[in-house]
Amino acid sequence: AIIMDGNNRWTKKHKLKGFVGHERGIESIQNAVDTSKLYNIKYLTLFSFSSENWARPEKEVKFLMNLLRKYLKNKIKKLMKDNISIRMIGSKNKLPHDIVKKINYYEKLTRKNNNLKLIFALNYGSRNEITLALKKILKKFLKKKTLINEDFISKNLFTKDIPDPDLLIRTSGEKRLSNFLLWQLAYTELVFLDVLWPDFKKKHFVDALNQYSKRKRRYGSR
Repeated sequence: AIIMDGNNRWTKKHKLKGFVGHERGIESIQNAVDTSKLYNIKYLTLFSFSSENWARPEKEVKFLMNLLRKYLKNKIKKLMKDNISIRMIGSKNKLPHDIVKKINYYEKLTRKNNNLKLIFALNYGSRNEITLALKKILKKFLKKKTLINEDFISKNLFTKDIPDPDLLIRTSGEKRLSNFLLWQLAYTELVFLDVLWPDFKKKHFVDALNQYSKRKRRYGSR
């Protein structure tokens, strides 16, 4: 999983106007996808738009929504060719209707593709996800006194059929999770990179994978 951070800082660093960093970040998504394919990574979850991002300036939010429209339109043929499926996690209620319609269509279109599961976290917030899961669990429990355990909770999250990430990468040098996959990251290895997202290349992904390969995952044991 990747928290793609640093687009606006990249724009300011290069003394550019507007939201060029967001646009350049699309190339970095392709770099991440290509590297995932190269290393036979089967699941890649990208934190694309958080539930808190609606608080950004309206102009930026509109730009990001249009960028998402453009990505879905321009990349679908390549995704099909590369045998990649796409999936969205998050609440669809605040997203523009046409984007939800496209996402639903592309999810169905690419469902059988199995080279890589590419997951976009859109209008996603982990606390909201857990709150919604609890509401679902309560309804089920009231109907039938079912056993509530970790597995049952996981099955009621947006990620119910997606394995927990082995590795989380965050770019831009920030060292926090920002309400992303809080339940799923319980035993995930974390790697924080100083590179801004628009500058993220294959070498940065490989660096994170090398760091991961040197970790010993004990899951609480010795």
